[in-house]
Amino acid sequence: VEFLQRLTAKLHQESSSIPDLGELERRQRLVFIPFGGGQVLRWAERFAPLGCPEFYLFDRESDPETALRHQAAEIINARYGCRALVTSKRSLENYLHMVAIYAAGGGLLEVEDQADIAVSFAHRSFLARPHDCQWEALPMKARRRMAATAKKWLNSAAVDFMSLELLRDRDPRSELLGWIRAIGHAAAGD
Repeated sequence: VEFLQRLTAKLHQESSSIPDLGELERRQRLVFIPFGGGQVLRWAERFAPLGCPEFYLFDRESDPETALRHQAAEIINARYGCRALVTSKRSLENYLHMVAIYAAGGGLLEVEDQADIAVSFAHRSFLARPHDCQWEALPMKARRRMAATAKKWLNSAAVDFMSLELLRDRDPRSELLGWIRAIGHAAAGD
């Protein structure tokens, strides 16, 4: 939600043809409902009784979760007025440009399409400071907590330095812009 709201606000300033999804939410034209992963098949039917248009954007993640997300998308896409997509990259953070991360103060981080960028950023940040132990020796819970913090930073501070040019460089097929426009059209009742 943070990623999409911040990115579209920034891109809308560059091009008014790109909807500002945060503004659409403030005008009560759409509602973001993050489900935070897990139980994706339950979410595929959760809002069906409301009969409202729905748009789902699922991060690809990795198997077996990817297969479940594709299955959920098929269920949703079978309903009238509903659309679900699975990103071609692992997550929304994979659409960030390394220049935006650097400009936000995050240093140089190679952004690959299927890498877990939050974990990569957390790991690199951990290594940048002296510690008594290795990353791999940290409890899994501590690594997850650091990755969650990194994810929040990437979806706010780094997104604020994205531009249309940087997005086009990371997403030459305009996949993300297509979804943003589809959400905007659905919110407008098109």
